[in-house]
Amino acid sequence: MIEVENLTKNYGPIRALEDISFRIEKGEVVGFLGPNGAGKTTTMRILTCFMPASSGRATVAGYDIFRESIEVRKRIGYLPENIPLYPEMTVSRYLKYISKIKGLPRSRRADRLDLAVEACGLTERRNQIIGQLSKGYRQRVGLAQALIHDPEVMIFDEPTSGLDPRQIIEIRELIKDLGKEHTIILSTHILPEASMTCERLIVINEGRIAGDVKLSEGKAISIDAGEQVESTLNEGKTLYLEVDGPAEQISTALEPVPSVDRVVDRGTSESNHPIFHVNYDAETDARPEIGATIVRNGWSLLEMRVIDETLEEVFLRLTSGSDNRADGLSDDVDVSENDQVQTAHVDIED
Repeated sequence: MIEVENLTKNYGPIRALEDISFRIEKGEVVGFLGPNGAGKTTTMRILTCFMPASSGRATVAGYDIFRESIEVRKRIGYLPENIPLYPEMTVSRYLKYISKIKGLPRSRRADRLDLAVEACGLTERRNQIIGQLSKGYRQRVGLAQALIHDPEVMIFDEPTSGLDPRQIIEIRELIKDLGKEHTIILSTHILPEASMTCERLIVINEGRIAGDVKLSEGKAISIDAGEQVESTLNEGKTLYLEVDGPAEQISTALEPVPSVDRVVDRGTSESNHPIFHVNYDAETDARPEIGATIVRNGWSLLEMRVIDETLEEVFLRLTSGSDNRADGLSDDVDVSENDQVQTAHVDIED
């Protein structure tokens, strides 16, 4: 549904995206995750044909974003971070205007407007002036304009930015419902939002793809960090050990234990006892044999517990490192004079 190959974007001497590639299948809800300034919004703008890339290629719903941009635009619904609403219009008037811009036939406009209003929970607000709505409801209007033409692909840029906790939950549930019938990609730097909404995360850092993370019930189950290697997190487990004894001898004694893959010396605890991370096969419970080995050698086992890598830890691991791009580069960098945007002007009256 969305294919990106070696996409690069330069703003003069600044490289915002560098050779990124990824694929999103039909029906997936995928989070585009990264720190501020990582290149998320730039990627969204390129995929929606808002601006051109410097090199590379991309297709959306089978159409090339460079050669067939009009066809691409017909098949996407876009919610930018700053929604272009008209505060003096009513909700219905605005959505009717948008349906004309998007080329909906006159015979379908009323039905699609009703469906969009109902899907986004705007039924009781459809005749209200947009400028009088709360930020949460304005966000709902933005979602309604993105889906009014029934697009195959929906692209949301920071859809819960600036909302209060209750509004975030409402918009999150709305996006999950939309994901049942549409392919969705949403950019965010908020981990809880991504984990509760998406089934997969593409992590971008410093303009490059840092990893592709599969989720199950909000938890990371596998990571593809490039080089054609996929790490399945639940294939192995890690134990935290704190032992009263000589570190080198403890490590040597634990390595031959069946199902133990690796013993990593992690220094000492606050009480100056050796700490180890022991990786072992998840199919076997290695704890009894590890404990018995420690006791058999006359050492004291002070603490032993399983370590579960959280999504926050996965994210930090994938995005660690210094930013080598220009200082202060943000996702909201202005469009250059060569990245012209066409604006449609449509008569509102029928």
